[in-house]
Amino acid sequence: MWVSSVWRAKLSPGRRAHSALAQLRGIVEGELEGIRGAGTWRSERVITSRQGPCIRVDGIPGGILNFCANNYLGLSSHPEVIQAGLQALEEFGAGLSSTRFICGTQSIHKNLEAKIARFHQREDAILYPSCFDANAGLFEALLTPEDAVLSDELNHASIIDGIRLCKAHKYRYRHLDMADLEAKLKEAQKHRLRLVATDGAFSMDGDIAPLQEICSLAARYGALVFVDECHATGFLGPTGRGTDELLGVTDQVTIINSTLGKALGGASGGYTTGPEPLIALLRQRSRPYLFSNSLPPAVVGCASKALDLLMEDNAIIQSIAAKTRRFRSKMEAAGFTVSGADHPICPVMLGDARLSSQMADDMLKKGIFVIGFSYPVVPKGKARIRVQISAVHSEEDIDRCVEAFVEVGRLHGALP
Repeated sequence: MWVSSVWRAKLSPGRRAHSALAQLRGIVEGELEGIRGAGTWRSERVITSRQGPCIRVDGIPGGILNFCANNYLGLSSHPEVIQAGLQALEEFGAGLSSTRFICGTQSIHKNLEAKIARFHQREDAILYPSCFDANAGLFEALLTPEDAVLSDELNHASIIDGIRLCKAHKYRYRHLDMADLEAKLKEAQKHRLRLVATDGAFSMDGDIAPLQEICSLAARYGALVFVDECHATGFLGPTGRGTDELLGVTDQVTIINSTLGKALGGASGGYTTGPEPLIALLRQRSRPYLFSNSLPPAVVGCASKALDLLMEDNAIIQSIAAKTRRFRSKMEAAGFTVSGADHPICPVMLGDARLSSQMADDMLKKGIFVIGFSYPVVPKGKARIRVQISAVHSEEDIDRCVEAFVEVGRLHGALP
């Protein structure tokens, strides 16, 4: 032991660094082998075209129907959205090379923030590079050790991570369980502020938070309500304002975080919208806002035009609802279990991680792009293929997807 210690002490810095790197490689390779062995390895398919209902994938001949994008309204490649991005790029440049508070705020940033606030019927809004950043920046800036946050157990990872960063007391209630939320609210009465945090629509299960009950409990126990609307903004509710509009509680939800990277153009960016004093506080204290570069002008231009199109005509919202019902009803008639409510996220439940991965691969061979999800993205035993409907899918596209699922499901024994 003494000789070994002396020998290690005499190693040159270069050899010690090499030894540490070799150790790292061994540890990481072991982790990677474990992922492969569990059948949960995720490969990235390379798209060689624009985003849309029909795409091209590297190594696959012909067009592929895409049923796994967050492109709910089909605006990612809308010609007017693209043109607005090009115009902003030409007029305002490629980027700001700065954070917002130094020299990174342009008129288009302020205009988009005002437009977002009007869209959600809130007092003000603040832009972030992503909604992950918006969630990372909210709770730490707002909540102190005197406060409490109550979070649905299946909230998105960005909400969970954002809550971890704050010093508030943390309560987790069972998924959509209002009795458990009420019990936690009673327990949290001793704290200064109480903030209930929930996804509006849950991205892995396609179910919708019972906001009427949540807001009622919040009012009873003196709590505020925060909703992440990433999988609702633009297409849920009569005019696409989200789950608060869908469920008639717009005036009872205090804070909304959402994204520009899904229905609203699909590029990037996120935001918080709510009371003006809160937004002002976030501009002073929210670390992802203070220490991240401004959103690029082209992204801002695209998102602004997407909001204009949505506010001018909401017929596209009715289209996605009808196509969602068509897919769900046909899949359930074929014998599949589709989780969630009437949401364009349609999780086809399979249970086994390897089965979901193999079926997704075989769907691609039939010209359908879908992805299998398994642990740790979803709980063990809850593997599924998540299908996402877009307003720009045709009825023929949906029927072809269902037919492919039936063929592949029978091949793998998922259907009789």
